[in-house]
Amino acid sequence: MNATLPTSDDLRTALAGLLEGLPPKQATQAVDRLIAHYRGTIPTDTPVLRDRSDVVAYAAYRMPATFEAVRAALDALREAAPDWAPATHTDVGGGTGAASWAVAGEWEGHRSTVLDWAEPALALGRELAVASGVPALRATEWQRARIGKDLPLPATDLVTVSYVLNELTPQARTELVDAAARAAQAVVVVEAGTPGGYARVIEARDRLTAAGFTVAAPCPHSDACPIEPGTDWCHFSARVSRSSLHRQVKGGSLAYEDEKFSYVVATRFAPVPVAARVTRRPQIRKGQVLLELCTRDEGLARATVTKRHGGLYRAARDIAWGDAWPPPDAG
Repeated sequence: MNATLPTSDDLRTALAGLLEGLPPKQATQAVDRLIAHYRGTIPTDTPVLRDRSDVVAYAAYRMPATFEAVRAALDALREAAPDWAPATHTDVGGGTGAASWAVAGEWEGHRSTVLDWAEPALALGRELAVASGVPALRATEWQRARIGKDLPLPATDLVTVSYVLNELTPQARTELVDAAARAAQAVVVVEAGTPGGYARVIEARDRLTAAGFTVAAPCPHSDACPIEPGTDWCHFSARVSRSSLHRQVKGGSLAYEDEKFSYVVATRFAPVPVAARVTRRPQIRKGQVLLELCTRDEGLARATVTKRHGGLYRAARDIAWGDAWPPPDAG
């Protein structure tokens, strides 16, 4: 692969050979154990990824989904700040580097640093990065660090924290978000698209805005989330091509699955948030499209777009969950 900006296909290609030599039963057991951990509620004080077999299973099973979720968040950042680009990036708890692949897929000419406390994950991430042929990935620094309380974060343009907060105690979570706020010009936090993941994202969002950041996405404003606690949660979906390991573990035949995630992007510079964002999968009916929206001025709202809306109706038929509304080019 000689692409300058890596794609999801490039990542899958890089991952394709990892499972060779690892017995299928061992890979399945490792994935089952990791799934049990990530669905749990007890934070860990030791690395989840213990050895190479754990790391290989994790990378093959989770890297594509993490890549797609982070890429969606970064796309929203670029939409809100099209003229901004990071020169430096720190991926906190980055493991094998999925978020760094996503950052390298958005911008060139930056330098990434991946921090994680699992040396086997860092080693495999370095191996994948070198094999990628992508300059930004090959130049990435891989550093072992204990994630959470008292983590030193040097000044950087962009900090990504993806699927990490669920592994930390409440105190460690707040200290990590505060450290990111002190270090970065832009912070991207991604968590699982569950009520718990959304709650952790909202907690991070509140701390970032209290530190002077502006919410760039997904929200069209930096005010309090209009969702009444306990009634619903804000999350989005990214389509991920399934590997043979996915099908083996889940027993499914579909070639894809949908990764549900919650996220927040916040910046110290002034972004231009969207006027409204589609917060659920649009419902297409005969002659009309029903949209669930979070809006800048009205909070949560529903919109019914019909044929009489002309170009707006045509745009609504193509709109996707998580997109801005109305699209900039809607007639």
